[in-house]
Amino acid sequence: MKKSAFILFFICGSILSMAQKPTRLDSIKVVPLDTVYWKRTAQFGINLNQGSFSSNWKGGGVNSVALGAFLNAKSDYMQRRFNWTSEIQLQYGMLKNQGQGARKSVDRIFLDTKVGHRLNPVWLAFGNLNFQSQFATGYRYETLTSGGERSVLISNFFAPAYLTESVGLEYKPTTYFNLQFGLGTIRQTFVTDDSISIGEPTRYGVEPGKTVRNEFAFQLIANLDKNIAENLNLKARYQLFANYATLNAIDHRLDVSLTAKINKYVNVNLTGILLYDKDQDNAIQYSQGLAIGFLYSF
Repeated sequence: MKKSAFILFFICGSILSMAQKPTRLDSIKVVPLDTVYWKRTAQFGINLNQGSFSSNWKGGGVNSVALGAFLNAKSDYMQRRFNWTSEIQLQYGMLKNQGQGARKSVDRIFLDTKVGHRLNPVWLAFGNLNFQSQFATGYRYETLTSGGERSVLISNFFAPAYLTESVGLEYKPTTYFNLQFGLGTIRQTFVTDDSISIGEPTRYGVEPGKTVRNEFAFQLIANLDKNIAENLNLKARYQLFANYATLNAIDHRLDVSLTAKINKYVNVNLTGILLYDKDQDNAIQYSQGLAIGFLYSF
């Protein structure tokens, strides 16, 4: 775990750090830092959903409350042919239905930093470092024949976690779309919780008795971040991961987010995820969420 924590600390520091030119002294006056090449954005939000019914409500229903929070931040540095882009996405939410314990509704850690050198107006050579995991334990809930329910541990912090290093070419014809061809990509899959056994689930491709799996692969990533109408933003990220040793089992992941801004502090957010990874499940996984809540941009 010390190694895992060090890796996470290193990536966070890389993403949150901001390169600055040293201050200069002009006589007795200090010249301000030069930030003309920086473009930074950040958003923090809290979403709350609640529903309640009287005991004689004929339409049926279960009292419930859900609370979630997220933080998205991005920095982009461009000077001549050099480009450095970093992004962080943190999400966590809980759901509580009457008669059940609290359960997670969303849980994600996404850290990404990329350095590029522009070859011509639309092509760049890049090096990329990406980390993905979750904050807390995840369970599969099974109904027992006796009528009760049991929870089966299937994931945890750093179980799994994915650290990906990639170099290749990037096609960036506009500011809101880019396509990355990771010709040389190495991914480490971590499972550091021994409670996750080989059968429940399949340890995400990590062999029993080990904590990490290394893969050499080709990776394709497409990013879209565009305001498609006034106060309406569409963000999508598609990732293809093809292990050179097992090209018959290609991983696919699509994340889509549609955000409508009602006013300065209130927004509606619709999200969806499609995932196919045979190391996790032989079938396609999907997740969908709709929330309204507080949003602060800075």
